[in-house]
Parts: sequence; structure tokens; C-alpha cells
Amino acid sequence: MHRTHTCGELNLQHEGKNVKLAGWVQRVRNLGGMTFIDLRDRYGITQLAFNEEWDTELLEKARKTGREFVIQAEGTVIERSSKNPNMSTGEIEIRCSSLTVLNASKTPPFTIEDETDGGEELRMKYRYLDLRRNPLKENIMLRHRVNIETRNYLSSIGFLDIETPFLIKSTPEGARDFVVPSRMHEGQFYALPQSPQTFKQLLMVSGFDKYFQIVKCFRDEDLRADRQPEFTQIDCEMAFVEREDILNTFEGFLKHILKTVKGVDIDSIPRMTYDEAMALYGSDKPDIRFGMTFTGLNELTQNKGFNVFDQAELVVGINVEGCAEYSRKQIDALTDFVKRPQVGGSGLVWCKYNADGTLKSSVDKFYSPEDLKEWAEAMDAKPGDLLLIMAGPKDKTRKALNELRLHLAEELGLRKPDEFAPLWVLDFPLLEWDEDTARWYAMHHPFTSPYPKDIPLLDTDPGSIRANAYDLVLNGNEIGGGSIRIHDRDLQKKMFGILGFSDEEAKKQFGFLMDAFEYGAPPHGGIAFGFDRLVAILGGKESIRDFMAFPKNNAGRDLMIDTPSIIGEEQLKELRITITE
Repeated sequence: MHRTHTCGELNLQHEGKNVKLAGWVQRVRNLGGMTFIDLRDRYGITQLAFNEEWDTELLEKARKTGREFVIQAEGTVIERSSKNPNMSTGEIEIRCSSLTVLNASKTPPFTIEDETDGGEELRMKYRYLDLRRNPLKENIMLRHRVNIETRNYLSSIGFLDIETPFLIKSTPEGARDFVVPSRMHEGQFYALPQSPQTFKQLLMVSGFDKYFQIVKCFRDEDLRADRQPEFTQIDCEMAFVEREDILNTFEGFLKHILKTVKGVDIDSIPRMTYDEAMALYGSDKPDIRFGMTFTGLNELTQNKGFNVFDQAELVVGINVEGCAEYSRKQIDALTDFVKRPQVGGSGLVWCKYNADGTLKSSVDKFYSPEDLKEWAEAMDAKPGDLLLIMAGPKDKTRKALNELRLHLAEELGLRKPDEFAPLWVLDFPLLEWDEDTARWYAMHHPFTSPYPKDIPLLDTDPGSIRANAYDLVLNGNEIGGGSIRIHDRDLQKKMFGILGFSDEEAKKQFGFLMDAFEYGAPPHGGIAFGFDRLVAILGGKESIRDFMAFPKNNAGRDLMIDTPSIIGEEQLKELRITITE
């Protein structure tokens, strides 16, 4: 037995007990005739004590250990003379009687401390060392807990965990597939699943009316902080349900996760239509932890001689409470921010509602004090507030003002990571038109059912059809999305036609699903949660990378195992693949 206890469980109740501990050397402190070693495992740190008066030879052995050596120590639990209230084991130490080096360690390439000196690329190359640090260890433990609570909750309400295949058929819709060549079928390929979508629908046809899976998915797309080529979904589907059943079920799920994992109670989750979200926030995933909702100002600002507003499709503003004291330098910085190419704004008009009740704007030449007063009233402003206004094409202006709203919230400390504000967004457009390809695309996926009242519009006005779909947003991040599915073969066939599929193409790609619909497909719907993103938000972050044990970098590379990599000629020959320059 290498250890009788972990490095996080001993306290004064164990005083006088002989114990064995094993772990990694966090640090060695030599203090004259004494040496202390902080011994670490995933449970905590325990101080080991060595004294020349107890054992000179053992003391010298302790002094020869280094950071990250793997050691075993045996000794007696004694009370510390200098206690550390910040450690669970801070009241005791081990008076060591033996020390065994189980494995020596090279000097690590970066310090394994909560605050490290290692850059991200270096830490990803030595990910197994980075995972020894407390922040990452705690992230992985949080991920485990969310996983277990998810399984427990869904299982408790009748969901079955059913695995679906990883080697499937490539489909043209959605992101690019990762493809896998078949050795046994020359010139043919599998694809790794972007989602188990069609399989979970087939499970509903099979009679498994409540399915879930915590499953790996794969998308060959450009990467960013909240996106990886392989990621994990909480994938769910239910039969004999309408939209309200899905919303109620997974509202309960999120409440359970927030309560059990974070100790947070929330009331019912508010709901908002897609059109409302875009009008009030300029985003279909608004952060509602704070205000600064949009106010349309076309009627109050146009036809006053200010061409920027007069010629704009949309004039819209936000009220930044308590910021009328912003200096010209601060406002200029905000103007520079909205003009960034990635934000896309053309400029910014400001109006200060001074503490004395007067109003001062950057467009006083065109607007009277009475005009400015009307702006303030429309935006529910009070003395001390700052009004920021943008104008231009509707979609572009809303996007830019949303970016400004989030930027200001960061500056003002309004996006608090320990606050959780979920929101359902409903009634998305079913389809979106792409000018380059001159065709309709499904905003979610081609299996999403139209809103029941809008089905007649499929033949006359596809662009105005609402999807019977829903997204669950948490703190300005989409953590889940789903829909009621099409379960009727004729309606699915019509949808494929609108999306540009010929009958032959639809049968080739999705014939198995269409055929299944002829054998008694029940009404069904579901949702998929981005598991990595959910865990990251619960951990107070928006980047998912540090909540995955072995992520890839922004170029899609695993620096630790150095992949993707070239494979040998023999493997290529077996797969009948020729690499050309």
C-alpha cells in the first residue's frame, strides 16, 4: 500500500496516528536544521517535516528531492506550531520516519502553481503537467460533477442513455465533416458525426420515447475560444411531445444543475421571441444579467437636418446608467471601438444627461434641448446617465450596438461570473436566404418543423415562416438549442425541396429517415446542450479549452501528441490514397 490517506484529509483528529502519504513534491523549504516538503495530490497538500534532531540521514534525503518528484512518506501526524488556516490540512504536519523516492522528475518547463509562468502553447505541449495545477484540476472536477448530475437527473425522469455510431454517412448540410476512408470499400468514406441528429430521431420511431447521450461530436470548422474540432453534447430527444413539454423538461434540468452544482436557485426562465431579442439586444443570445436594452429612435431623430440619422434605416440607442461623467477621451475610445472592422459601426452619437438636469450632446447643432429631453424620456434616462446612439442599416447597426453594449458591461463590471441569468429564445426564422448561392438554408437544420400556423406559407412565403425551435441562453451564450422535428414524410420531402434537394439527392442522403417515417413515426422533438460551454460558464469562463482535459489549439493541433500528422506509405497504400503536391 503506497498510502493510507490522501494529502487532503488529515487534521487534528488524526494526531498521533501513523500514516503513509504519496504524491508530488510541490516545494521544498530548507530552514537550517529543518526541512519541510509540501506534498501534493489531487485532494490537497500536506506538510512533511524533517529535523536533524530526529534523523540526520533522512533530513539529507529530503533535501535532495526536487519539485514534482514522486515520493512516499511515512510518519506520525503532529500538530503544527505555525498553522495555515487556508489549507484543509493546515493544523497538522507529518513527522516523517521514512521517505522513498518513487520517481525523480526533471525540472518542469513552467512552475506548477495556481499562477504559472508558462505561456499557453507551452502548457498545451505539456498538458499532463498543466493539469496538475489547481485551476485546471478544479475545472475537470467541475466537468465531472456536471456530467454526473446530468446523468442522474435525466435518468430519474425516465431518459435512457443510448449510444449511437461514430462512423456514419457524410451529409452536405451544416459544417464540414471529418471524413474517414474505408479500407474495405475502395473509394468510399465514413464521416464522424457533427451530431447524432438522425439517429436520435430514428430512436423515437423505434419507441424509445426518452433518449439522452453525453456524446462526442466533430466539426471541421475554424476554431475560436468556445469552439473545438471535437466537442461534447448533452443530446436529448422525446416522443409524443409538443414544444411546451420540451421547455418544461429542460427548464427543470437547468434548475437542477444550477442548484446542485452552484447552489443557485432560479425562478422560472423568462422567454423572448427571436424578433424581440434582436430588437432589444441586437443578438439572438442576449446577456440579460444587466439592462442597456435598445430603444428605437427613428421617429424622434429623423427629419431634423442631421443626414446621418435622416438617411439611416435604423436609429437606435442605449442608456448607460451613471456614466454622464465620462470624459471626452473615454467617449472617443468607445467611438474607436465601434469603428473596429470586427464591430462594423460607422460612428457614435452621445448625449449626457447632466446631474443638474441639463442635456448636452455631440449633435447640439441639429437638436434642441426639448428634442434631447424626448430622447431621454424614451430611453428612461435620469440625471447622471449617458445615452449612446448609432445609426445605419438595421442588421449591421444592431450587431455593432450589441458589441458596444457587451464591451461597456465588461468595463463596468456588469457581467458577473457568479450570477446566472438563463433565457429561452423562441420563434426563430425557419429559413435564411443566401445571396451567393441563391437558395434557402435551414437556420437550424432541415429536420426542424415549421411553426404549425406557418406551414401554409411553405408554398407562398418561405422567408416569413417561423421555426418550431428554441434556444436556451445563459449569460449571453447559447448553451442549448433544439426544435420539434418533422415526423411526416411528405412535409420532410417538401422541406428538402425548398432547400434545393432534388428527390434523388434527398433519397440518397436521407432516404433511410424518410423510409422510417412511413412506419409510424411519433411526434417528437429534442434539444442538444453544448456540454463544454455549459461547464465553462458554470466555472465563470467563456473559453471552453481549460474545461477539457486534452484540447486542441486555435490551429486545430494537439501540441502534446503532435497531431494531425503524416501517416506512413503502407497505410496510405492500404487505403488507396495518393498524396499529390
